Amino acid sequence: MPAIIETDKLARSFGPNRVVDGLDLRVEAGEIFGLLGPNGAGKTTTIRMLTTLLAPTSGTARVCGFDIGREAREVRKRVGYVMQEVPMALYALTARERVEMEASLYHVPKASVSARATAVLDVVGLLGDADRRFRTFSGGMQKRLDLACGMLHEPQLLVLDEPTLGLDVQSRHHMWDYVRGLQGRGVSVLLATNYLDEADRLCDRLTIIDNGKMVVTGVPADLKRTVGADVVQVSSQSEQALLSALEPQPWVLRSAGNGAGEVTVHVTDGASAIPAIMRVATDAGLTLDRVTYSQPTLDDVFLLHTGHELRPTE
Repeated sequence: MPAIIETDKLARSFGPNRVVDGLDLRVEAGEIFGLLGPNGAGKTTTIRMLTTLLAPTSGTARVCGFDIGREAREVRKRVGYVMQEVPMALYALTARERVEMEASLYHVPKASVSARATAVLDVVGLLGDADRRFRTFSGGMQKRLDLACGMLHEPQLLVLDEPTLGLDVQSRHHMWDYVRGLQGRGVSVLLATNYLDEADRLCDRLTIIDNGKMVVTGVPADLKRTVGADVVQVSSQSEQALLSALEPQPWVLRSAGNGAGEVTVHVTDGASAIPAIMRVATDAGLTLDRVTYSQPTLDDVFLLHTGHELRPTE
């Protein structure tokens, strides 16, 4: 089966600034595929190119089997795009008015608009609020309406750009349930996020990108196994001194600080490493504010491959 998305050295520059730099992606049909990276990593620019809203500076991409440059119209017929924010003018519309307006943009046949609008509002649980104005909706309801609009023309691929940004925990979990439900109906999903738990919980596979470049691609569980170590997090006002004291220790596989007093130490055995780290700090005359131990996360994968954490930029 052909890939739903395939890019070859996809790149985009704005003046001298290369925002996306030679990105090679392959997303299989039926996947929930994630683009994980900090703000400014190039996720939204990549999405804008794949949805034909922005032309690449170089490289090529095919979406749903069609070239994004030569066959942009065919791409748009098959892709639903849920962006981070919607124009303020739409806030004055009711939910049904907004869905029906978007239906015209997607060239849904006029005879089908009313039935299709009712169907997608029902899918996201908003049919009972169809005549309420968008501006009166909670953040979670607004995101669900965004999803409904993206599903109007029954796309093969749904592209979600930070779909749970600003939502509370409960609303985020509900949104995840809706996305999984779409996958169950055969829709492929491209998800851009900088939330580690979202990528871990939702994505069949993901690509980590940083500074516009692909860092690593794989199944989340497999990527975490590549860290090959337990993780000890240490808080100390003496970050650099602690790193220097830990560097010669044979049981430290690698260590790094974030510049804000947080040190990540990868070790073979976290349980025995904690007292050892405390002894090293005591011998060096350093004070530790907090020491915690955990299994590897996607942030540890990001740290392993880039040398810095993703979390501070969320």
